[in-house]
Amino acid sequence: MITLTKEDGPADLDGVTRLTFGVSWDPTAGSSGGVLGKLRRKSGTDLDLIAVAMQGGDPVRLAGLDSLDPMGNGSLVHSGDNQTGHGDGDDETVTVEFARIPPQITSIVFVAAAYKKGSSFQKARNISFKVYDATGGSSQQVADIWPSLLTQDNGCAVAKAVRVGGSWKLEVINITGKIKQGDEHALMRFAVSK
Repeated sequence: MITLTKEDGPADLDGVTRLTFGVSWDPTAGSSGGVLGKLRRKSGTDLDLIAVAMQGGDPVRLAGLDSLDPMGNGSLVHSGDNQTGHGDGDDETVTVEFARIPPQITSIVFVAAAYKKGSSFQKARNISFKVYDATGGSSQQVADIWPSLLTQDNGCAVAKAVRVGGSWKLEVINITGKIKQGDEHALMRFAVSK
């Protein structure tokens, strides 16, 4: 198991035909104790994993929020919206089948966001991104990406899968920024800028 960083540079995905990208987090009460703290932990916080398929510099498809199979062919599939962070394992995943990605898609940007109003990274703890090689039907974790928790931002461009000729590379971006909550165009502009 390795922890990927930006300094590692792009990683070859040769031989990887199916990649799963997962995010997990734990809800936190912040500094609230007593009844208010218990209520905050129980309700959890809603973070979102979104994959933006790019055609050159243009975002053309989005997997996440309420779009689970934006290509319509199973090549880019989101697991669905976890609104609390409760439970073991990954809270949300996106699976990419590289051979089925249409040829005009040049990259896929993976973004984690506190997208819905009232959600924030500060209401979550232990945010972790996991990369799995799901080639051949089994799923084996091959890497972690750990973002900094010292941010007031609500968006993190975590990684980007980039088409290079007939193969793909995965590079860690790990850049945070502000996204207007509830604004899908702002989310896509954030992904494009990375």
